[in-house]
Amino acid sequence: MIIAGCDVGSLTGKAVIYKNGSMIAYSIVPTTVKPERTARNAMDEVLKKSNLTQEDIEFIVGTGYGRVKIPFADKNISEITCHGKGAHSFIPSIRTIIDMGGQDLKVIKVSKDGKLLDFAMNDKCAAGTGRFLEVMARTLELKLEELGPISLQAKSPIAITAQCSVFAETEVVSRIADGAEVADIVAGIHDAIAARIMSQVYKVGLEEDVTITGGVAKNIGVVTYLEKRLGVKTKPLPVDPQIVGAVGAALLAKEEYEKKK
Repeated sequence: MIIAGCDVGSLTGKAVIYKNGSMIAYSIVPTTVKPERTARNAMDEVLKKSNLTQEDIEFIVGTGYGRVKIPFADKNISEITCHGKGAHSFIPSIRTIIDMGGQDLKVIKVSKDGKLLDFAMNDKCAAGTGRFLEVMARTLELKLEELGPISLQAKSPIAITAQCSVFAETEVVSRIADGAEVADIVAGIHDAIAARIMSQVYKVGLEEDVTITGGVAKNIGVVTYLEKRLGVKTKPLPVDPQIVGAVGAALLAKEEYEKKK
């Protein structure tokens, strides 16, 4: 059986292919102005990596904010359900998934068999997301991947109090002008993100084990400050955290195909 999942997010498109129960390839591509083109790019790349054609795929589930625009998907399913399914497949003890995406963040609670129980989502403001970190990196004249390691060098993290990403950028510029250490500013940015995530955690309740999905999970600074606020260590996933939604979509594609048969 060959099945696939395609996740069109706000900053990247992801696709994975499973063959006979094992993942054989995945892709991560930048988004374009059209979700359908992003999906096509992600799928073309993963098909190339796996030496397959579209006709070889028996069922495809689409997910992500652009899921309804994926023309080749046999079905589309919410990214919340897909992230829960995907994370649980790698770590069955997981009960809480924190998904930090490009323009939103979600806290998802699942049962012992990976079924969705509850979730909370911040989708009205980019603060605390990957896009927010991109803006902060540009303001500080740093590369995005430099933020995490630099924040761990902080001696006296500086609180970033603005709740809006626009005002936070202004606050950071002001801190730079005051001569604050860059590491201390970056640490404050990461702790502010952790605080925003905690407001969503409180809505659904924290239950261990906990893992983090999404591109921001690659930022060691955000993870470190979040773990401090959670009071628990998160469980690292054995795959790139950006593809977890696509993995969940592929696993649900398997279930849908079996039902169809």
